[in-house]
Amino acid sequence: MNKIELLAPVGDKERLIAAIHFGADAVYFAGKRFGLRAFADNFDENEIIESINYAHSHYVRVYITVNILPHNNDFNGLVEYLQFLDKSGADGVIVSDLGIAHLVKKYTSLELHVSTQANITNFESANVWINFGAKRLVLARELSLLEIKEIKDKIDKDIDIECFAHGAMCISYSGRCLLSNYFTGRDSNKGACAQPCRWNYALSYKEDNEDSEYYPIEEDSHGTYILNSKDLCLIEHIKELNEAGINSFKIEGRMKSTYYVATVINAYRRAIDNYLNNKEKTFDYIDELRKTSNRDFTTGFYFNSDQKTNKISSKLSQTYDFIALVKEDNKNDYCLVELRNKFKVGDTLEILSSDDNFNKTIKIEEILDQNGNKLEEVKKVKELVYIKTNLRLKSFDILRRKKD
Repeated sequence: MNKIELLAPVGDKERLIAAIHFGADAVYFAGKRFGLRAFADNFDENEIIESINYAHSHYVRVYITVNILPHNNDFNGLVEYLQFLDKSGADGVIVSDLGIAHLVKKYTSLELHVSTQANITNFESANVWINFGAKRLVLARELSLLEIKEIKDKIDKDIDIECFAHGAMCISYSGRCLLSNYFTGRDSNKGACAQPCRWNYALSYKEDNEDSEYYPIEEDSHGTYILNSKDLCLIEHIKELNEAGINSFKIEGRMKSTYYVATVINAYRRAIDNYLNNKEKTFDYIDELRKTSNRDFTTGFYFNSDQKTNKISSKLSQTYDFIALVKEDNKNDYCLVELRNKFKVGDTLEILSSDDNFNKTIKIEEILDQNGNKLEEVKKVKELVYIKTNLRLKSFDILRRKKD
């Protein structure tokens, strides 16, 4: 049995804390430059230092993405930034470009991780990167488990293999796409993807001087999303991934919400622990993952390299709403929470927690404002109120409610 690392996406400090609270072994995020998620909040240099220190205080590793596909002017200030990450104690950098990788090895002692955008699909490419100094390979998403195992068998046994286990799939080859550049001028390979694969498309027909006619590609009442893949989900295949030699199970989603990160990391943490401890499932994994945003699920290319396994999905769905974030540990049967969606006295809320409170419910019997006044309903986003409960809720637990 190989070691398993659960690797969480982080878009800001709140999501960092949530990922760690719910059981991530490692997190990955970007600074304000050089990463492939320009529209995530990302971290300035002070926040990077604070986040690395916070993660390390909880024995969680930190990997920083420096995975753009750079042009000449993108190298301005890059060496200084890499040296800053090295000095700040980052556990590794995720890189897709050979030139950036060269600078990492020349000017820093940072551990080099090769991004999925480097498109490693075979053991020869894998060994070239290893000879260059890579300690971890994030393999291309288009590989089957059999191909991954073949690569693992033909490389140094001490090299980690990281693969995506859950999250959005890209219609293009391991994320290399120019649709966004073409339609909007936003460079997807520099972190500014407009996600045109999620758009609604129709066919246009024009003959000679006639006006164009548009023909919808019928799918359902929500439109046609011919480039929009289902989400990857491997939570029921932990054993197969581990036996193929995958060391790190990566969750996609640096632009996803705190609630998404909490739900997915909690589910995979419990599934991995059940596997490692040879325990039976204690909850329905898929039902739990459907409680946060998803486009239904696929196993991608892992069990069949045919792209047809990535069936399209028309829209996002979610069975539960994020109602409140617990801000302090419960004291004297009153718990301080921060509102995310309105709730009222009489509502029944479900607990998302990393401990035994997971999936227990609370019936809201009393709500107090910060001055101790009783409230019947709370509506203002980010408002802080107290709820009465004898359950020992912890800071960063989440309260949620089933959608009508």
